[in-house]
Amino acid sequence: MPPSKCSLLIVDDEKYILSTLATCLGKEFEVRTAGSAEEAMECFKAAIPNLILCDQRLPGISGVHLLEWVRREHPKTIRLLMTGYAELEDAVQAINRGHVYRYLFKPWRLEELINVLRDAARAHELERSVERLLEERKRSNEQLQRLNQELEHHQRELERSNEELRRLNLELEERVEQRTHELQQKSNMLERLALTDELTGLPNRRAVEQILHSEVRRRSRYPSPLAVGLIDADHFKDVNSKYHYTGGDQVLISLAKTLSASVRSVDAIGRIGGEEFLVVAPQTDYEGARGLAERIRSAAEQMVVHHQGQVIRVTVSVGIAVLESDCYLSPEQLWHEAAVALSDAKAHGRNCAVVRVAEAATVGAAEAEETTGALS
Repeated sequence: MPPSKCSLLIVDDEKYILSTLATCLGKEFEVRTAGSAEEAMECFKAAIPNLILCDQRLPGISGVHLLEWVRREHPKTIRLLMTGYAELEDAVQAINRGHVYRYLFKPWRLEELINVLRDAARAHELERSVERLLEERKRSNEQLQRLNQELEHHQRELERSNEELRRLNLELEERVEQRTHELQQKSNMLERLALTDELTGLPNRRAVEQILHSEVRRRSRYPSPLAVGLIDADHFKDVNSKYHYTGGDQVLISLAKTLSASVRSVDAIGRIGGEEFLVVAPQTDYEGARGLAERIRSAAEQMVVHHQGQVIRVTVSVGIAVLESDCYLSPEQLWHEAAVALSDAKAHGRNCAVVRVAEAATVGAAEAEETTGALS
């Protein structure tokens, strides 16, 4: 028999969105739809879905409160939330409380939505595998305990069979050890899945944000320069339009390898969404950042991607913000500075790198002097 599809319940009060998603996702998922939180609760009575994807804005009960109910009543269902920027704070709070596995901004891109749902489906299957392994381990332990009790009870009668019993005990212990090892592997896989971009293999947005926050905390104790850069593939929509998503995916994979080869081993680079990447370069001053930016820009310009007999070339725009040793900005402020530098790079005609140096007079200062350098 073919493997069963992962079941998905979509909750949105717009019938057109429900119809569109059901059509687009029906080939890969077993899709059911609901127009309100109350209707979604009724769906759970008929069959509990593996995944639920709901909009934050629903009539009556909100999406976050619906997912809180799902977490309480059906904790094995993986919960995803669609939200606009206006409801971002509610979505973040829901994730922090453990209510939501992932959230997506509206309007969403179909490719991104499918990738997130695939991740969630794999996570659901991995969690079920972990549960099965735990149950097997429990049964093995119970079997071992029963055998040990029988050994104690029949010790005198089984003295002549001690060697065989020792062999059986060893075999059972090996089985328990093997199950424990498999469980650890599954747990490690779950952790990697949560922090790795599936397409490129680079750290995902969540992982690289953690690295950025860690570096900002570290330099508050041990002052040193820090550079943070945003990298955006130029005119990537044209690539997707001309070579379709398969060609676009191949470009992103090749670009990820090129970027990784252009940074130092102590630097961290990750894909933060679509065609955009983030690099965190500790102990990197202005001159070092200029060199890094030009290495990245030049390497991307020289990159050649072969796809179905065609040659694809892309360029990138690079924006890097630099904090000198005696300056401080929060991770969010530093990210903003890099975004401004990236915008400047695009304004210079793309295939360009811009480096900004931000100087703050006091810790947490909102104002900073900026120096912009453009590398052609």
